[in-house]
Amino acid sequence: MKDAFGTPQSLLVLGGTSEIALATARRLIARRTRTVWLAGRPSPTLETAASGLRELGADVRTLPFDALDSDSHESALGPVFAEGDIDMVLLAFGVLGDQARDENEPGAAVRVAQTNYTGAVSAGLISAKALQAQGHGSLVVLSSVAGERARRANFIYGSSKAGLDAFAQGLGDALHGTGVHVMVVRPGFVRSRMTAGLPEAPLATTPEAVAAAIELGLRRHSETVWVPGSLRLVMSALRHAPRSVFRRLPV
Repeated sequence: MKDAFGTPQSLLVLGGTSEIALATARRLIARRTRTVWLAGRPSPTLETAASGLRELGADVRTLPFDALDSDSHESALGPVFAEGDIDMVLLAFGVLGDQARDENEPGAAVRVAQTNYTGAVSAGLISAKALQAQGHGSLVVLSSVAGERARRANFIYGSSKAGLDAFAQGLGDALHGTGVHVMVVRPGFVRSRMTAGLPEAPLATTPEAVAAAIELGLRRHSETVWVPGSLRLVMSALRHAPRSVFRRLPV
Protein backbone atom coordinates (compact mmCIF):
# COMPACT_ATOMS: atom_id res chain seq x y z
CA MET A 1 0.00 0.00 0.00
CA LYS A 2 1.06 3.61 -0.50
CA ASP A 3 2.38 5.44 2.53
CA ALA A 4 0.83 8.57 4.04
CA PHE A 5 2.60 10.71 1.45
CA GLY A 6 1.30 8.72 -1.51
CA THR A 7 4.60 6.98 -2.24
CA PRO A 8 4.09 3.47 -3.62
CA GLN A 9 5.79 0.53 -1.94
CA SER A 10 5.58 -1.58 -5.11
CA LEU A 11 6.11 -0.48 -8.71
CA LEU A 12 5.58 -2.16 -12.07
CA VAL A 13 7.34 -0.44 -14.98
CA LEU A 14 6.14 -1.25 -18.48
CA GLY A 15 9.11 -0.19 -20.55
CA GLY A 16 11.87 -1.12 -18.13
CA THR A 17 14.71 0.58 -19.99
CA SER A 18 13.01 3.97 -20.29
CA GLU A 19 15.25 6.70 -18.90
CA ILE A 20 12.24 8.54 -17.47
CA ALA A 21 10.94 5.36 -15.87
CA LEU A 22 14.30 4.52 -14.31
CA ALA A 23 14.75 8.06 -12.99
CA THR A 24 11.28 7.75 -11.46
CA ALA A 25 12.09 4.38 -9.93
CA ARG A 26 15.31 5.73 -8.41
CA ARG A 27 13.43 8.65 -6.91
CA LEU A 28 10.71 6.44 -5.45
CA ILE A 29 13.20 3.92 -4.08
CA ALA A 30 14.92 6.77 -2.25
CA ARG A 31 11.59 7.35 -0.50
CA ARG A 32 9.80 4.11 0.27
CA THR A 33 9.40 1.88 -2.80
CA ARG A 34 10.89 -1.53 -2.08
CA THR A 35 9.61 -3.85 -4.82
CA VAL A 36 10.13 -3.06 -8.50
CA TRP A 37 9.23 -5.05 -11.60
CA LEU A 38 10.94 -3.96 -14.83
CA ALA A 39 9.02 -5.26 -17.84
CA GLY A 40 10.64 -5.12 -21.24
CA ARG A 41 12.27 -7.09 -24.00
CA PRO A 42 15.05 -9.26 -22.51
CA SER A 43 18.37 -7.53 -23.07
CA PRO A 44 21.64 -6.65 -21.32
CA THR A 45 20.29 -3.09 -20.99
CA LEU A 46 17.27 -4.32 -19.02
CA GLU A 47 19.45 -6.39 -16.71
CA THR A 48 21.85 -3.50 -16.18
CA ALA A 49 18.93 -1.27 -15.25
CA ALA A 50 17.72 -3.85 -12.74
CA SER A 51 21.17 -4.19 -11.19
CA GLY A 52 21.43 -0.44 -10.77
CA LEU A 53 18.13 -0.29 -8.89
CA ARG A 54 19.11 -3.25 -6.69
CA GLU A 55 22.17 -1.32 -5.58
CA LEU A 56 19.77 1.28 -4.16
CA GLY A 57 18.22 -1.34 -1.89
CA ALA A 58 15.13 -2.45 -3.80
CA ASP A 59 13.98 -5.97 -4.62
CA VAL A 60 14.03 -5.76 -8.42
CA ARG A 61 12.85 -8.39 -10.87
CA THR A 62 12.73 -8.34 -14.66
CA LEU A 63 9.83 -9.51 -16.75
CA PRO A 64 9.75 -10.35 -20.49
CA PHE A 65 7.29 -7.96 -22.13
CA ASP A 66 6.82 -6.88 -25.74
CA ALA A 67 4.52 -3.93 -26.41
CA LEU A 68 3.92 -5.17 -29.96
CA ASP A 69 2.77 -8.62 -28.84
CA SER A 70 -0.56 -7.75 -27.27
CA ASP A 71 -1.63 -11.41 -27.29
CA SER A 72 1.02 -12.08 -24.65
CA HIS A 73 0.23 -9.17 -22.33
CA GLU A 74 -2.31 -10.99 -20.17
CA SER A 75 -0.04 -13.97 -19.53
CA ALA A 76 2.99 -11.72 -18.97
CA LEU A 77 1.40 -9.31 -16.51
CA GLY A 78 -1.08 -11.61 -14.78
CA PRO A 79 1.51 -13.40 -12.60
CA VAL A 80 2.87 -10.07 -11.32
CA PHE A 81 -0.50 -9.02 -9.93
CA ALA A 82 -1.21 -12.56 -8.71
CA GLU A 83 1.91 -12.44 -6.56
CA GLY A 84 0.77 -9.39 -4.59
CA ASP A 85 -0.67 -5.91 -4.78
CA ILE A 86 1.01 -3.39 -7.07
CA ASP A 87 0.72 0.19 -5.86
CA MET A 88 1.78 1.84 -9.10
CA VAL A 89 2.04 0.90 -12.75
CA LEU A 90 4.17 3.21 -14.88
CA LEU A 91 3.38 2.84 -18.58
CA ALA A 92 6.56 4.18 -20.10
CA PHE A 93 7.22 2.37 -23.37
CA GLY A 94 7.16 4.17 -26.68
CA VAL A 95 9.14 4.92 -29.81
CA LEU A 96 9.75 8.21 -31.61
CA GLY A 97 10.16 6.73 -35.06
CA ASP A 98 11.70 8.52 -38.03
CA GLN A 99 9.11 10.81 -39.62
CA ALA A 100 10.79 11.11 -43.03
CA ARG A 101 11.29 7.35 -43.33
CA ASP A 102 7.95 6.41 -41.82
CA GLU A 103 6.00 8.57 -44.29
CA ASN A 104 7.51 6.51 -47.09
CA GLU A 105 7.35 3.16 -45.30
CA PRO A 106 3.79 2.68 -44.00
CA GLY A 107 4.81 -0.52 -42.22
CA ALA A 108 7.27 1.43 -40.09
CA ALA A 109 4.62 4.05 -39.34
CA VAL A 110 2.22 1.31 -38.25
CA ARG A 111 4.82 -0.06 -35.83
CA VAL A 112 5.07 3.37 -34.21
CA ALA A 113 1.29 3.47 -33.83
CA GLN A 114 1.11 -0.10 -32.56
CA THR A 115 3.79 0.48 -29.97
CA ASN A 116 2.65 3.87 -28.72
CA TYR A 117 -1.09 3.34 -28.92
CA THR A 118 -2.47 -0.16 -29.42
CA GLY A 119 0.20 -1.78 -27.24
CA ALA A 120 -0.54 0.80 -24.55
CA VAL A 121 -4.29 0.22 -24.81
CA SER A 122 -3.77 -3.49 -24.24
CA ALA A 123 -1.33 -3.14 -21.34
CA GLY A 124 -3.27 -0.23 -19.86
CA LEU A 125 -6.57 -2.09 -19.75
CA ILE A 126 -5.00 -5.21 -18.27
CA SER A 127 -3.23 -3.17 -15.59
CA ALA A 128 -6.34 -1.10 -14.83
CA LYS A 129 -8.45 -4.23 -14.40
CA ALA A 130 -5.90 -5.69 -11.97
CA LEU A 131 -5.63 -2.46 -9.99
CA GLN A 132 -9.41 -2.23 -9.78
CA ALA A 133 -9.61 -5.83 -8.56
CA GLN A 134 -7.21 -5.07 -5.71
CA GLY A 135 -9.11 -1.87 -4.94
CA HIS A 136 -6.29 0.65 -5.09
CA GLY A 137 -3.27 1.83 -7.05
CA SER A 138 -2.08 4.38 -9.59
CA LEU A 139 -1.65 3.99 -13.32
CA VAL A 140 0.79 6.62 -14.58
CA VAL A 141 0.86 7.04 -18.36
CA LEU A 142 3.71 8.82 -20.14
CA SER A 143 2.08 10.85 -22.89
CA SER A 144 3.66 13.85 -24.62
CA VAL A 145 2.94 17.46 -25.52
CA ALA A 146 3.27 16.21 -29.10
CA GLY A 147 -0.20 14.72 -28.69
CA GLU A 148 -1.79 18.12 -28.09
CA ARG A 149 -1.63 19.09 -31.75
CA ALA A 150 0.03 17.11 -34.51
CA ARG A 151 2.93 18.98 -36.13
CA ARG A 152 4.19 18.49 -39.65
CA ALA A 153 7.59 17.51 -38.30
CA ASN A 154 6.34 14.50 -36.31
CA PHE A 155 2.64 13.93 -36.95
CA ILE A 156 2.95 10.13 -36.92
CA TYR A 157 4.43 10.10 -33.43
CA GLY A 158 2.18 12.97 -32.35
CA SER A 159 -1.00 11.27 -33.53
CA SER A 160 -0.08 8.08 -31.68
CA LYS A 161 0.46 10.08 -28.48
CA ALA A 162 -2.80 11.94 -29.05
CA GLY A 163 -4.59 8.59 -29.14
CA LEU A 164 -2.79 7.41 -26.01
CA ASP A 165 -3.57 10.64 -24.17
CA ALA A 166 -7.28 10.46 -25.01
CA PHE A 167 -7.40 6.79 -24.02
CA ALA A 168 -5.73 7.46 -20.67
CA GLN A 169 -8.05 10.36 -19.89
CA GLY A 170 -11.10 8.26 -20.72
CA LEU A 171 -9.78 5.38 -18.66
CA GLY A 172 -9.29 7.74 -15.73
CA ASP A 173 -12.92 8.84 -16.01
CA ALA A 174 -14.09 5.23 -16.20
CA LEU A 175 -12.14 4.34 -13.05
CA HIS A 176 -13.18 7.39 -11.05
CA GLY A 177 -14.48 6.29 -7.66
CA THR A 178 -12.99 2.80 -7.84
CA GLY A 179 -9.87 3.58 -5.81
CA VAL A 180 -7.68 3.55 -8.93
CA HIS A 181 -5.92 6.79 -9.86
CA VAL A 182 -4.91 7.47 -13.47
CA MET A 183 -2.34 10.21 -14.06
CA VAL A 184 -1.34 11.42 -17.53
CA VAL A 185 2.16 12.92 -17.81
CA ARG A 186 2.88 15.29 -20.71
CA PRO A 187 6.59 16.09 -21.00
CA GLY A 188 8.01 18.35 -23.65
CA PHE A 189 11.35 17.65 -25.32
CA VAL A 190 13.30 15.34 -22.98
CA ARG A 191 17.07 15.09 -23.28
CA SER A 192 17.47 11.32 -23.57
CA ARG A 193 18.67 8.52 -25.84
CA MET A 194 15.42 8.82 -27.81
CA THR A 195 16.09 12.44 -28.75
CA ALA A 196 19.87 12.21 -29.14
CA GLY A 197 20.98 14.06 -32.26
CA LEU A 198 17.75 16.01 -32.64
CA PRO A 199 17.62 19.81 -32.44
CA GLU A 200 16.66 20.74 -28.89
CA ALA A 201 13.23 22.33 -28.54
CA PRO A 202 12.48 25.27 -26.23
CA LEU A 203 11.65 24.38 -22.62
CA ALA A 204 13.58 21.12 -22.90
CA THR A 205 13.69 19.00 -19.78
CA THR A 206 15.42 15.92 -18.33
CA PRO A 207 14.33 12.46 -17.18
CA GLU A 208 15.09 13.50 -13.61
CA ALA A 209 12.83 16.56 -13.86
CA VAL A 210 10.01 14.41 -15.23
CA ALA A 211 10.54 11.95 -12.38
CA ALA A 212 10.28 14.75 -9.83
CA ALA A 213 7.05 15.95 -11.43
CA ILE A 214 5.64 12.42 -11.35
CA GLU A 215 6.40 12.08 -7.65
CA LEU A 216 4.80 15.44 -6.90
CA GLY A 217 1.78 14.51 -9.01
CA LEU A 218 1.33 11.30 -7.03
CA ARG A 219 1.38 13.23 -3.77
CA ARG A 220 -1.16 15.73 -5.08
CA HIS A 221 -3.28 13.01 -6.69
CA SER A 222 -3.05 14.95 -9.95
CA GLU A 223 -4.78 13.76 -13.09
CA THR A 224 -2.56 15.63 -15.57
CA VAL A 225 1.07 16.67 -15.17
CA TRP A 226 2.93 18.97 -17.60
CA VAL A 227 6.73 19.02 -17.60
CA PRO A 228 7.75 21.77 -17.36
CA GLY A 229 4.54 23.29 -16.03
CA SER A 230 4.80 26.32 -18.32
CA LEU A 231 4.02 24.08 -21.30
CA ARG A 232 0.38 24.02 -20.23
CA LEU A 233 -0.05 27.63 -21.38
CA VAL A 234 2.20 27.26 -24.42
CA MET A 235 0.34 24.23 -25.73
CA SER A 236 -3.03 25.81 -25.02
CA ALA A 237 -2.06 28.69 -27.28
CA LEU A 238 -0.77 26.35 -30.00
CA ARG A 239 -3.83 24.13 -29.78
CA HIS A 240 -6.16 27.06 -30.43
CA ALA A 241 -4.05 28.83 -33.06
CA PRO A 242 -5.80 29.05 -36.44
CA ARG A 243 -4.53 26.41 -38.82
CA SER A 244 -3.29 28.99 -41.29
CA VAL A 245 -1.16 30.51 -38.53
CA PHE A 246 -0.06 27.17 -37.08
CA ARG A 247 1.31 26.03 -40.44
CA ARG A 248 3.69 28.99 -40.52
CA LEU A 249 5.06 28.49 -37.02
CA PRO A 250 8.58 27.00 -36.64
CA VAL A 251 7.35 24.05 -34.58
